[in-house]
Amino acid sequence: MPARRFDRARVRAVRRAAEISQSEVASALGAADSTVAGWELGSSAPDQEKLSALAAVLKKPLDDLFPRDGLPDLTDLRCDAGLYRYEMAAVIGTKSAGPVAGAENGVRRLKDRYLPDLAEAYGVSADEVRRAQERSMAKARGEEVEGDAPTDVATEEPPRSLAEKITFLLEGSYPAGARPTDMEIAEAVNAHAGSGVTTAEKIETLRTGAGDAGAPAPIVLEGLAHFFGVTRLYFEPDDAVARQVYEGLHLLSAAKSGKIGRVRARGLGVEGLPPDVLSLLNELATDFQKKTEPGADR
Repeated sequence: MPARRFDRARVRAVRRAAEISQSEVASALGAADSTVAGWELGSSAPDQEKLSALAAVLKKPLDDLFPRDGLPDLTDLRCDAGLYRYEMAAVIGTKSAGPVAGAENGVRRLKDRYLPDLAEAYGVSADEVRRAQERSMAKARGEEVEGDAPTDVATEEPPRSLAEKITFLLEGSYPAGARPTDMEIAEAVNAHAGSGVTTAEKIETLRTGAGDAGAPAPIVLEGLAHFFGVTRLYFEPDDAVARQVYEGLHLLSAAKSGKIGRVRARGLGVEGLPPDVLSLLNELATDFQKKTEPGADR
């Protein structure tokens, strides 16, 4: 989205009114006196990353001194925080700034585990980082983003990993200051299971996607589903859900043709279809059978 506008005449007027010398500005920004002079003469312009510091030196709000039309994308948030792209590796704890560069260029979205660190570095919420990311994606596609929907449903991909799904529920179901802690979630899961099946540290690992905790036990997923008020299927991998839906439809088809009576979860691994899904399929199968019996209303 649009970068902030630098008006050399306004900067010069504000600086003079505040009785601040070019040399003082240069010293505060770590620049040469000639560089600041060049900005005011119009022979050059400061990097976008310098504008927040320049506004602070001139004792003016950033939005007032360097206005921007529209809402910020990821690059804008970084620049407003006075950070250069090469510095982002240290912020998110990676060997390079590649993940941030890819998201800013609209190539690929950031992993959820990077969002808290970026939000802290940028001085905004994780949700604001997410929305800015969608603007970067739209910009790469040559699209215009109107308004500021909380989750930018039109462009955001649905959560896929377990960490993304937990984060989506937390950010979408609770106000920023009222979200449950990892300890509260762990206690709720343990209460549902009737034993200590997880800890706050393990919940944090599942929520952030950091480390290698492995696949959580089924009872943990059941506890999470109960806590958030969603179906257990929500936490299953997409391919597993698709497989179960396919099996369900296949069984319904068999029931409709009279090949089976009650539905059984065969061939679905040790867990099979969840009991509530089986119950629903059996009800539907019974209904199909009634409708296909001789004399039934068609």
